[in-house]
Amino acid sequence: MSSILVLAIVFWLAAWAANQWLVQVKPNGVVQQRLIGLVVPLLFGVALLVLWEGITRGFNIPQVLLPAPSAVWERLINSLPTLWADFRQTFLKAVLAGYILGCGLGFAIAIVIDRSPFLQRGLLPIGNFVSALPIIGIAPIMVMWFGFDWPSKAAVVVVMTFFPMLVNTVQGLAASSHMERDLMRTYAAGYWDTLLKLRLPAAAPFIFNALKINSTLALIGAIVAEFFGTPIVGMGFRISTEVGRMNVDMVWAEIAIAALAGSAFYGVVALAERAVTFWHPSVRSGQA
Repeated sequence: MSSILVLAIVFWLAAWAANQWLVQVKPNGVVQQRLIGLVVPLLFGVALLVLWEGITRGFNIPQVLLPAPSAVWERLINSLPTLWADFRQTFLKAVLAGYILGCGLGFAIAIVIDRSPFLQRGLLPIGNFVSALPIIGIAPIMVMWFGFDWPSKAAVVVVMTFFPMLVNTVQGLAASSHMERDLMRTYAAGYWDTLLKLRLPAAAPFIFNALKINSTLALIGAIVAEFFGTPIVGMGFRISTEVGRMNVDMVWAEIAIAALAGSAFYGVVALAERAVTFWHPSVRSGQA
């Protein structure tokens, strides 16, 4: 067993012991609680990378099968212009455009069908059916309809994000109790007053749940859609091309950028949820 692998295992065990100790510490305040919540996953992630490095170098695993994190980092640093162009094409264009359109349309249609039991019973089962359609079946059709550039990828994202938002919003609008709605009627509140002051606030956790789910679905959908036709730029295009060239370190660099972008996107939505639904018991319990 090589010295690099031994050092990696020792570091892993030390990090594991440190995390075991940190999770048992009783924080004195909110700041210490948040600091521990940040250090534990960060230390775990660093330990995982160190162990990965030790295994690949200790057992001399070929780079084609599994490159070391240091090799992926070197490729990432040396390919920043290419990675930025791919990120801009996939995330800043296809993902954001499709996410905004899909979630916005899902929310708007949910408001429309909220007043129609017929549409609720007819459209929601169709939504569940469309949500189960595989991306590999939708993407080629969208490429034929909207061309090879980013609009066809955005269309795939719209299809993937529309129905989760629709279903969650409809369920959220039904979350308020009959007693609360009866109370609004005693105040002579009409439909729109009840919607804006009672039902939409009650539906906010459901809506943000859909937004968080869609933040990951959108990125996955755009990357997979690029496998079926795209200009010579994009994260999905780069992954499929570099796999064929056996440049696996570049593939992992794209995966790392996608993971960071998806995590950051999810985090922004989660922070927005905490700011908007500060009154919800789940948020208040987390701040206690």
